[in-house]
Amino acid sequence: MSLNKNIAVAGATGAVGIEILNCLDQRDVPASQIKLLASARSAGKELDYRGEKLVVEELTTDSFDGVDIALFSAGGSISKAFAQSAVDAGAVVVDNSSAFRMDENVPLVVPEVNPEAVADHQGIIANPNCTTIITLMGLNPMQKAFGGVKQIIASSYQAVSGSGAAGLTELEGQVKASVHGEEAPEKQVYLHPIAFNVIPHVDVFLENGYTKEEMKMHHEGAKILGISDLRASVTCVRVPVYRSHSIAVTAVFNDKPTVAAARAAIGAAPGVYLADEPFADTPVYPTPLDSTNQDDCIVGRIREDIVLDNALTFWVVGDQVRKGAALNAVQIAELL
Repeated sequence: MSLNKNIAVAGATGAVGIEILNCLDQRDVPASQIKLLASARSAGKELDYRGEKLVVEELTTDSFDGVDIALFSAGGSISKAFAQSAVDAGAVVVDNSSAFRMDENVPLVVPEVNPEAVADHQGIIANPNCTTIITLMGLNPMQKAFGGVKQIIASSYQAVSGSGAAGLTELEGQVKASVHGEEAPEKQVYLHPIAFNVIPHVDVFLENGYTKEEMKMHHEGAKILGISDLRASVTCVRVPVYRSHSIAVTAVFNDKPTVAAARAAIGAAPGVYLADEPFADTPVYPTPLDSTNQDDCIVGRIREDIVLDNALTFWVVGDQVRKGAALNAVQIAELL
């Protein structure tokens, strides 16, 4: 069987779609054909790929003839409308939206964490939420070292790239207005100014007082790790950072953890590395800028928690557009 596949990218002109193309190119993923799909208003645009100009086609239910793998990154409503057409045409769908994540028949995959789950697909594989991916990249090596994880308390510091191009534009406009003493442009994305501010509100509120974004780590983490009784209490915060999310995590493990063993586990794990030298002349720890445009997530500030037993507290950062979305999807395609 040829390794070269026909790959379609649905939502090719969006930020994640463009990053998917970058990842396919940079990782030299074998492909006989790359088909770019987007809305009717984007049809006809040209995108560069390996020195060629690829023309964007309109996404329709007939777009997937001959396609082996379809990478969807156009939003949940588009995935629900078109993913089954791709499956019916013989493609395997890797979906970046929340449309299928909690469907019991759809694997939810982080390749460094649960690659074996890919084998159980029935035509669709889901990409987890970006914050869940980045958190688990730091957490998984530790939970494997310490007999599994029982509870997670986390606070995320999420870049405006998580709101798409409009979030980036809004932050940039407000910063420029503030610096030049001008009236801020009308808010389009966030309920409050995002420049020089933090907003503890990502996604819609649920009856329990948490937001949908916060509950994603609770539900998705349990599914990915295969720990049905995992509990996660999360606060998601939007911060004035262009790209890359940061998460402060406290995790309670089944076995007694140590900082030294946690550092060793991170150092040996794929897709993540350690930046944790608090007592150096210039203390070393990860920041969002360190992970921007990088494949790997970075972990630091590892310490024994002084409130909870069998717990460690740590800080993990990762590029939300890349590992939190596009790269993870491409890695799933590589597994396929």
